[in-house]
Amino acid sequence: MRNKLNGLALTAAAFVTSAPAVFAQIQVEEPDSFFFSDIGTLINKALNFVMVLGALLVFMYLIWGGIEWITSGGDKGKTESARNKITAAVLGLIVLAASWAILGLVLNFLGAGSLNDVLDNI
Repeated sequence: MRNKLNGLALTAAAFVTSAPAVFAQIQVEEPDSFFFSDIGTLINKALNFVMVLGALLVFMYLIWGGIEWITSGGDKGKTESARNKITAAVLGLIVLAASWAILGLVLNFLGAGSLNDVLDNI
């Protein structure tokens, strides 16, 4: 039994020591100065973030109004409050869509291409 263990240990030691050393070369890409390369990219990313945040807030407010409408239990005050929330959310969605369209027109007018071209370059 001892001879088998010694043989196994010698085999493992020979296997480990016979493997050549491998030094992998990792190429690390240096990032740009920051996450944006120029002021136009910064403004574009900020506007996209604001648009997405605004859309999420509008939909959350719409859902809040819907839940309030469902749980109003026929109370006129609660139903009116829920209807006002839903109306405000729909108007907010219209304003958000209009601002998105105006942003696209301004970008096209300034020669940045269409809004889809700008979004593809992000």
